[in-house]
Amino acid sequence: MDKLPMNDVPMLVSAINFLLRDHEFETLDEICNHFNVNRAALEAKMTTQGFEWSEQQKKFW
Repeated sequence: MDKLPMNDVPMLVSAINFLLRDHEFETLDEICNHFNVNRAALEAKMTTQGFEWSEQQKKFW
């Protein structure tokens, strides 16, 4: 994956959860750093669309 699908929130949730589930990255911070995405802005975008980050489960839901 060259970039995250930032304009398609359901696909973005799926992509991030996939990358973490398959252990391509260990943390959301690693994903944000790799794809040059601001974590706070990413989480804010997800929250406005009804998704919440679970640090314990390492996924958006």
